Amino acid sequence: EVQLVESGGGLVHPGGSLRLSCAASGFTFSWYAMSWVRQAPGKGLEWVSTINSDGSKNYADSVKGRFTISRHNAKNTLYLQMNSLKPEDTAVYYCAKDKDRGQGTQVSVSS
Repeated sequence: EVQLVESGGGLVHPGGSLRLSCAASGFTFSWYAMSWVRQAPGKGLEWVSTINSDGSKNYADSVKGRFTISRHNAKNTLYLQMNSLKPEDTAVYYCAKDKDRGQGTQVSVSS
C-alpha cells in the first residue's frame, strides 16, 4: 500500500522560506517520478514540480527560480525547498506518486 506523509508546513512571512518533506513507503521509491502539487483555498489542484527517477526536474512557471525539488532515495524521502515565498503560495501542499497523494501540509504566507 502506497503511503505518503508530508510535513514541514507552517505560517511564514512573505519572503520567507520553508522546507517540506514527504516520507514514502509501500513501493520502490527510487523507481518512480515524484511530484508536489498544491491546492489553494477555493481553487483546484495545481502542479508545482516533478523529479524523475533519473533526477531530472521540472517546475511550474509560478515557482521556477524560487522552489527546489529533491529526493533522497536511501531515505525514501521527497523534499521541496521553498524560498522567497509569496502570499499566493498559500495552499495545502501534497506529495504525489501517479494518482496517489498524501494528506497534505498547510503552507500559509502572510504578513
